[in-house]
Amino acid sequence: MNINIGGNLLELLPEKAVLIPSEKIMIIADLHLGKIEHFRAAGINLPLAAATQTENRLVDLIEKHHPSRVIFLGDLFHSVQNQSYNTFQDTLSLFKKITFDLVIGNHDIMDMEDYTNLGISVYEELFINELWLTHEPKEEIKNGYYNLAGHIHPGVTLKGKGRQKMTLPCFYFGINNGLLPAFGYFTGKAIIKIEKKSDIFAIAEDKIFRINTE
Repeated sequence: MNINIGGNLLELLPEKAVLIPSEKIMIIADLHLGKIEHFRAAGINLPLAAATQTENRLVDLIEKHHPSRVIFLGDLFHSVQNQSYNTFQDTLSLFKKITFDLVIGNHDIMDMEDYTNLGISVYEELFINELWLTHEPKEEIKNGYYNLAGHIHPGVTLKGKGRQKMTLPCFYFGINNGLLPAFGYFTGKAIIKIEKKSDIFAIAEDKIFRINTE
């Protein structure tokens, strides 16, 4: 599924990521690595096998599309260092020819040196043509730019006949702001309001479909 945003043709992927094919850039938001380990350390009995779900999907996605640059739109890690840090370091070592960048998010609280040691460059914001990449969506938009962000974990509720309904992760594109779905496993969803003049693309397993906003 493709959409033109901010001077770029974006390819929306059902794996909850965006490609800019012309730049060979992949954009991913809200991995929250280490969240399972964080909750387990707090005594919440989540399955340990779930801890590797996000990284395994990331490896598969990179190997499928071969980007030259991967940009994380914040909340790469959920909290302080735990075992997920070492695991992710091993993951990144598989892709030494790829540039990895992080637009810092509110959960990215580790020391800057920790990201440097992973080979990740950290930024407050990034610009790609007319795309303005941030973690949290901006209320005031820079003139001539379109803001693409994460943070919200957008989801859309679809209602069927009777009382049937389901909530799916989605890509959201408003007039000035766009939101990427959370890539990470066990991240939850925030229901967004369907507004006119917006483009919403729901994700159901390996399919993307557009939601009618008229």
